[in-house]
Amino acid sequence: MAEEQKAAEPLLRDLVGRRLRDLRRERGETLTETARRAGISPQYLSEIERGTKEPSSEMIAAVLGALGTTLLDLTSAIAGDLYVVQSAAPVPASASSTAYAEVYALAA
Repeated sequence: MAEEQKAAEPLLRDLVGRRLRDLRRERGETLTETARRAGISPQYLSEIERGTKEPSSEMIAAVLGALGTTLLDLTSAIAGDLYVVQSAAPVPASASSTAYAEVYALAA
Protein backbone atom coordinates (compact mmCIF):
# COMPACT_ATOMS: atom_id res chain seq x y z
CA MET A 1 0.00 0.00 0.00
CA ALA A 2 1.31 3.44 -0.94
CA GLU A 3 2.42 5.82 1.77
CA GLU A 4 -0.15 8.56 2.29
CA GLN A 5 0.33 12.30 2.77
CA LYS A 6 -1.82 15.36 3.06
CA ALA A 7 -2.58 17.19 -0.19
CA ALA A 8 0.10 19.75 -1.06
CA GLU A 9 -0.90 23.38 -0.93
CA PRO A 10 -1.96 24.67 -4.32
CA LEU A 11 -0.18 27.55 -6.01
CA LEU A 12 -1.61 30.97 -5.27
CA ARG A 13 -1.85 31.75 -8.98
CA ASP A 14 -4.11 28.70 -9.45
CA LEU A 15 -6.42 29.76 -6.62
CA VAL A 16 -6.56 33.37 -7.80
CA GLY A 17 -7.27 32.29 -11.36
CA ARG A 18 -10.02 29.87 -10.36
CA ARG A 19 -11.73 32.50 -8.20
CA LEU A 20 -11.51 35.20 -10.86
CA ARG A 21 -13.00 32.83 -13.43
CA ASP A 22 -15.80 31.89 -11.04
CA LEU A 23 -16.57 35.57 -10.36
CA ARG A 24 -16.59 36.40 -14.07
CA ARG A 25 -18.87 33.50 -14.90
CA GLU A 26 -21.23 34.36 -12.01
CA ARG A 27 -21.63 37.76 -13.64
CA GLY A 28 -22.33 36.07 -16.98
CA GLU A 29 -19.47 37.87 -18.67
CA THR A 30 -17.12 36.85 -21.43
CA LEU A 31 -13.35 37.11 -21.15
CA THR A 32 -13.48 39.99 -23.63
CA GLU A 33 -15.98 42.03 -21.61
CA THR A 34 -14.11 41.71 -18.32
CA ALA A 35 -10.68 42.16 -19.91
CA ARG A 36 -11.79 45.32 -21.70
CA ARG A 37 -12.94 46.93 -18.45
CA ALA A 38 -9.76 45.79 -16.68
CA GLY A 39 -7.57 47.23 -19.44
CA ILE A 40 -5.90 43.93 -20.31
CA SER A 41 -6.15 41.55 -23.24
CA PRO A 42 -8.62 38.66 -23.16
CA GLN A 43 -5.69 36.30 -23.77
CA TYR A 44 -3.88 37.57 -20.68
CA LEU A 45 -7.03 37.27 -18.57
CA SER A 46 -7.46 33.71 -19.83
CA GLU A 47 -3.87 32.89 -18.81
CA ILE A 48 -4.49 34.38 -15.36
CA GLU A 49 -7.68 32.34 -14.96
CA ARG A 50 -5.91 29.14 -16.01
CA GLY A 51 -3.06 29.78 -13.57
CA THR A 52 -0.41 29.95 -16.28
CA LYS A 53 0.52 33.57 -15.52
CA GLU A 54 1.63 35.06 -12.22
CA PRO A 55 -0.25 38.39 -12.31
CA SER A 56 1.03 41.47 -10.51
CA SER A 57 -0.99 42.96 -7.70
CA GLU A 58 -1.93 45.78 -10.08
CA MET A 59 -3.35 43.31 -12.61
CA ILE A 60 -5.31 41.49 -9.92
CA ALA A 61 -6.69 44.82 -8.68
CA ALA A 62 -7.69 45.81 -12.22
CA VAL A 63 -9.57 42.55 -12.79
CA LEU A 64 -11.22 42.74 -9.37
CA GLY A 65 -12.33 46.30 -10.11
CA ALA A 66 -13.75 45.19 -13.45
CA LEU A 67 -15.66 42.45 -11.63
CA GLY A 68 -16.96 44.85 -8.98
CA THR A 69 -15.30 43.14 -6.04
CA THR A 70 -12.40 43.70 -3.68
CA LEU A 71 -9.10 42.17 -2.71
CA LEU A 72 -10.59 41.43 0.70
CA ASP A 73 -13.37 39.38 -0.90
CA LEU A 74 -10.88 37.51 -3.08
CA THR A 75 -8.44 36.73 -0.29
CA SER A 76 -11.25 35.66 2.05
CA ALA A 77 -12.55 33.23 -0.57
CA ILE A 78 -9.04 31.88 -1.22
CA ALA A 79 -8.44 31.43 2.52
CA GLY A 80 -11.64 29.38 2.65
CA ASP A 81 -10.48 27.30 -0.31
CA LEU A 82 -7.14 26.61 1.37
CA TYR A 83 -8.86 25.60 4.58
CA VAL A 84 -11.09 23.12 2.73
CA VAL A 85 -8.19 21.68 0.73
CA GLN A 86 -5.97 21.29 3.80
CA SER A 87 -8.82 19.63 5.68
CA ALA A 88 -9.40 17.11 2.86
CA ALA A 89 -8.64 13.45 3.36
CA PRO A 90 -5.02 12.36 2.77
CA VAL A 91 -4.10 11.41 -0.78
CA PRO A 92 -1.53 8.81 -1.88
CA ALA A 93 2.05 10.10 -2.07
CA SER A 94 2.12 9.07 -5.71
CA ALA A 95 -0.92 11.21 -6.58
CA SER A 96 -0.55 13.34 -9.67
CA SER A 97 -1.51 17.00 -10.01
CA THR A 98 -4.61 15.74 -11.84
CA ALA A 99 -5.63 13.82 -8.73
CA TYR A 100 -5.05 16.95 -6.68
CA ALA A 101 -7.23 18.96 -9.06
CA GLU A 102 -10.01 16.42 -8.57
CA VAL A 103 -9.71 16.69 -4.77
CA TYR A 104 -9.78 20.47 -5.05
CA ALA A 105 -12.81 20.41 -7.34
CA LEU A 106 -14.69 18.24 -4.87
CA ALA A 107 -13.72 20.46 -1.96
CA ALA A 108 -14.59 23.75 -3.69
